[in-house]
Amino acid sequence: MVAGGTLVTDAVKKGGATLLPVDSEHSAIFQCLQGGGRIKKILLTGSGGPFLGQSKEYIKNVTPEMAIKHPRWNMGRKISVDSASLMNKGLELIEAVHLFDVSPDKVEVVIHPQSIVHSLVEFEDSAVIAQLGVPDMRLCIQYAITYPERMPSPADSLDLFGKELNFQKPDTETFPLLALARRSIERGGNIPAVMNGANEEAVALFLDGKISFNKLFDTVIDITENFNYIPNPTLDDILASDKEARNLVALCK
Repeated sequence: MVAGGTLVTDAVKKGGATLLPVDSEHSAIFQCLQGGGRIKKILLTGSGGPFLGQSKEYIKNVTPEMAIKHPRWNMGRKISVDSASLMNKGLELIEAVHLFDVSPDKVEVVIHPQSIVHSLVEFEDSAVIAQLGVPDMRLCIQYAITYPERMPSPADSLDLFGKELNFQKPDTETFPLLALARRSIERGGNIPAVMNGANEEAVALFLDGKISFNKLFDTVIDITENFNYIPNPTLDDILASDKEARNLVALCK
């Protein structure tokens, strides 16, 4: 959906299929939309990762071991690094644009450290509907499997007593890849594929100890913003752009 979202959604329409989101945030948005209504804004929540509130100076010394220690979710190493850099939220922003057929300006990222509110939708009448639950991927995976039915889940019930729910704006100066993702989907074409490919390779280098966390940021931004733009890419264009972006990262070590 990030690299070739338009190709995917066009194929879905052509085939008459139903595309069901599985990730927790997109499942939450999908569930909020079940009652109908025109979208005014999608509020895409994120935990903020392990370095929430940290400074640029702190980020300079981040190690792979630090980056993969997510405070709420138990995820793989690559996704954990994306969460630490806020790139994961940028990828989800791009996916939301395609999944729910909205413009990028209608998707706002909100940092919510408790990971209880999985996302919200503001409707035309300014009513805001949210989906809440414990941070357990089994909930959203099960809903995609059993949709439109709801069935008993092995996940724990949500207990809100004694809990605080906090929300804040993301720090895109310390974590610039989120802003890069927004610029990429605003530009469109092959650029999201370039950004995604460059990020995957840069994260692999970071996890191998070959580049710093800051170098990861700089590499992905430089390659994405200076890549040859293709406004209406074919699948071959997407694959070629992805491959070239990955090769360029290898030259940045």
